[in-house]
Amino acid sequence: MERRARGEGGSASFQMVVLLVPVVFGLMGFAVDLGRLYSARNDLKNAANAMAQAAAAELSGTAVALENANTAGNYAVSIANGRGNLYDFGGLQIGQSTGSLNSDAPLLNYYDTVAAALGTEGATGSEAGGTTARHVKVTVRGEAPLVFWRFLSLAQEGKLNLVAQAVAGVSAPVCQACGVEPIGVQAISQDDTTDFGFAVGSRYTLGYLCNGGPTPGAIANTVQRVPYVLLNRYNEAATVLADENTQLYRIGALGLPANTDSTFSCIRYNADETIWVNAAPLNCNQNRVNTQITTFLCGLAARFDNTTVPAACNAVAETDTILSASTIDTDISDLDDYTSYTGNRRRVITVPIIDTASTSTMVVLGFRQFLVEPNTNDVTLNVADQNGRFSALYLGTVMPVRAGRIDGCTLTSGPGKVVLHQ
Repeated sequence: MERRARGEGGSASFQMVVLLVPVVFGLMGFAVDLGRLYSARNDLKNAANAMAQAAAAELSGTAVALENANTAGNYAVSIANGRGNLYDFGGLQIGQSTGSLNSDAPLLNYYDTVAAALGTEGATGSEAGGTTARHVKVTVRGEAPLVFWRFLSLAQEGKLNLVAQAVAGVSAPVCQACGVEPIGVQAISQDDTTDFGFAVGSRYTLGYLCNGGPTPGAIANTVQRVPYVLLNRYNEAATVLADENTQLYRIGALGLPANTDSTFSCIRYNADETIWVNAAPLNCNQNRVNTQITTFLCGLAARFDNTTVPAACNAVAETDTILSASTIDTDISDLDDYTSYTGNRRRVITVPIIDTASTSTMVVLGFRQFLVEPNTNDVTLNVADQNGRFSALYLGTVMPVRAGRIDGCTLTSGPGKVVLHQ
């Protein structure tokens, strides 16, 4: 009787093992295949996010903006010049096919409103062209392989189709703009909170503030002279590019530097600003500006030509270091119609508009954008202009800034930054 009981127990144990085998395989399938699905899905989502943000940064309000956005977006999943965003544990390129797995070329669609891009019910807005597009929706599709779940009816081919989407675009106006140009341009009219008295598509002479008379004239082919001043962003504690004029040259060429201290890298709406330490306005009848203003214009000119240092800039230290990091604009032509601009946006400057250009405290009213124009009959700026003047086409708000903060104010117009909406 005892032997029989033991035999029955062994038989029961064997039966239990047999019954548990499919359960164990099911759990293995759950762990392996579900993990594989989540990994592939996350990879596709990360790629869609990267593509959307890269494409949205190129939405600059020109006829070629969508072409540039498509190029930038697809570059995020390209491995031609390095490792792009891949999927399935980083082994497969998106948009390519292997012997067993396929992924479709990413689809990019552009819209004038975020609601239209998100497909919000009852939303206004539609798909947009280059001059009006502000948001992009990216759709990425790929197949994920399965090992243990092939017996399921929905996965008999050993793979499942996955779809990931991302929507990115220009945010609400930033209250704090970073990486911009620290020249405070005086508002023509403070009552006009949209354009501050400027007319979109009109060319202005931006001239450095001077005291008394006679007031310097405007550059030919501009509607009027508008005074500006250099706002103080001199970093006296800097250990790299420490010289004051070198810092100004770098800012003119590249905008405010990235910095963990927003004191030197950002400008805030409604904040009080003062003039750059050694760039105080001189008397108008002197017909000259301080070296600091000329140095800033030298940096600005490097956006047109980074191979030649004008004679007026020869005294600036470390220009070679700055020029090696500075690319020129790919379109340096004289333009009256910004939508026909085909460049890389190096000539587009984002500046704070101030209540008054003065030697005392000034208040930032908002941020607006200009296209810097070459000097008449030339291909760059006249950095030696005795009144610190240059010509600029007023654009209003056409493209996102590189970085900034949205919180802390109620601005209703002005440039935003690139954000993910979904």
